[in-house]
Amino acid sequence: MTTTPTVLFVCLHGSAKSLIALEHFRRLAQQRGVEVQADWAGIEPDAEIPPRVVQGLLGDGIDVRGRRPRQLTRADLERASCVVTFGCELGALESSGLARERWDDVPAVSEGYTPARDLIVGRLPGLLDDLSLPAS
Repeated sequence: MTTTPTVLFVCLHGSAKSLIALEHFRRLAQQRGVEVQADWAGIEPDAEIPPRVVQGLLGDGIDVRGRRPRQLTRADLERASCVVTFGCELGALESSGLARERWDDVPAVSEGYTPARDLIVGRLPGLLDDLSLPAS
């Protein structure tokens, strides 16, 4: 029996980079026919998703209107096969053995949606490839 891999994207506010990564990752997995689970959360979540992120994703054909950032929990990390963080620390929730990638060099979405999105989207195929490899 194989377990469906679960990727968790985490950024400080849970309202931009992690959400962009989540939605584009889901789209890529669907296009490739790869079964994966994915979620997103923030260390200090914003009350809402900024309009520039909503508009940027709408421009990409992804509608996140009505969604809200949410707080990262220990249960989120326990369910995750892989955690991708964007310039933040997991603090007390950090645990040994956690498969984690740090994408700390992604520029702030507040300084431009497209450069941040393009860097994130460029890394997603490699992440999906790594998850699709059979365990040895």
